[in-house]
Amino acid sequence: MNVSGSCHCGAITFDAVIKPEYVVICHCTDCQVMSSAPYRVSVPVRAENLHLSGTPSTYIKTGDSGNQRKLAFCGGCGSALYSTTLDERPALYNLRWGIIRERSELIPKRQGFCGSRAPWTLSLADVAEVRPAPPAAR
Repeated sequence: MNVSGSCHCGAITFDAVIKPEYVVICHCTDCQVMSSAPYRVSVPVRAENLHLSGTPSTYIKTGDSGNQRKLAFCGGCGSALYSTTLDERPALYNLRWGIIRERSELIPKRQGFCGSRAPWTLSLADVAEVRPAPPAAR
């Protein structure tokens, strides 16, 4: 599937070819902290199928296992972009779901680190919806 997108400010854009069946939710505590959310959703993309315009900022994260990951984000607006290995030429990038324009078509098929999952994320159907306020009269 062809997808495209950008960071929030538009300084970094991309086009990619992904396999929608590989969309995954991660409940690990690192993803919770770094996304400021109960989980992070991403989809892997092979390096040759990702075309990025702009230069992301990066952060090196060392996990509990001792493995290191490079996390990329926009230095201007802070939007998370992807994670990858520290290899000079990584083979795979984990593209963040929220920056993909076609995200409504990308339904997660797997989830990991469920031991860290916030129990209330199992079903949001009973949580009341907050409707946006109507625009102010001009």
